[in-house]
Amino acid sequence: MDEKLITFIIGTRPEAIKLACLIKLIKKDNIYKVRVVLTGQHQEMVHSVFNIFNIKYDINFFALKESSNLTNSLAIIINNLNDDFLKNKPSLIVVQGDTTSALGGALAGFYNNIPVAHVEAGLRTNSIAEPFPEECNRRLISQIASFHFAPTTKSYEILKDSKVEGSVSMTGNTVIDAQKYVIDNILYSDNNLELVGKKYILATVHRRENWGENLNDICRAFKDLINQNKDTYLLLPLHPNAIVSKPIIDILGNHKRIKLVKPLSYLELINALDNCYFLLTDSGGLQEEAPTLNKPVLVLRNTTERYEAIETGAAKLVGNSYKNILKEADNLLNNKNLYEKMANSKNPFGDGYSSNRIKETIYKFLQ
Repeated sequence: MDEKLITFIIGTRPEAIKLACLIKLIKKDNIYKVRVVLTGQHQEMVHSVFNIFNIKYDINFFALKESSNLTNSLAIIINNLNDDFLKNKPSLIVVQGDTTSALGGALAGFYNNIPVAHVEAGLRTNSIAEPFPEECNRRLISQIASFHFAPTTKSYEILKDSKVEGSVSMTGNTVIDAQKYVIDNILYSDNNLELVGKKYILATVHRRENWGENLNDICRAFKDLINQNKDTYLLLPLHPNAIVSKPIIDILGNHKRIKLVKPLSYLELINALDNCYFLLTDSGGLQEEAPTLNKPVLVLRNTTERYEAIETGAAKLVGNSYKNILKEADNLLNNKNLYEKMANSKNPFGDGYSSNRIKETIYKFLQ
């Protein structure tokens, strides 16, 4: 085996999901050593993903807590990674997306003169505060990465136009690889979901720009939407952060047709997405996963870095105002033509082989 080492840095569940197939491919080839480093940004959520994909990690910093502020979190990640690189210096570092862990990994790699590969590069809203801090994180990573793996043609063009240093490749989004792996291997069933057989909307809310009064407006819109549509339920997995979960519980907690549940595992989430009528979300990854399952998406944000879903008609920006959320969601519930048009829109995010393309580029570099 070549002793060159590839280190994957993972902090959150979405990072674990979107890097799992790439890790499996490289480990299976057994050409290069692979080291999987967890920052501890999400704990149990990452472990559950690794169990699905049969991946073992090499070290977990257990350093971060949900209450840690962004400055402290970034400093902790960089310090821990610096120590790890001194003991196990990689030939290449792989980070994914736009999290604090991804930024910390990229910075620690750059400061140690280690090339950085950025999976899901080039996403932009062009508003540095939305989403916060993700838009800033991914812009900064683009300035120091040696390899930029763009998930769509648009993100590829953004990187090329901004003249970033390093190699830019259009690969597709690895989240589709993970979704395909789960579906092809029949790793989930619908027998664990309380609302199977009922017409329900799946909702997720967690973005920082939606905290405070915006979250109150979103919840009031959800409540009135369900009140107006007597045959419809709402399934809302609660975020573990009390800043997000407490207002949701206060406003929606006592409604008979609104089900507030603990955070769903990855398999439970795919199950819920597969069985729901449509999706209300401020998540990034779910905007990518829903079109594969022909589920329309109403995006609870004023901007999105997933323009492609908007352009194909699979998703629509509805913002975070009470009036617009209620209007657009009610229209989607009751306008069959609109629903069919969105549900049957083309998926612009990939074909399930993005990890293979990324692997080929990495191998060419290391060889």
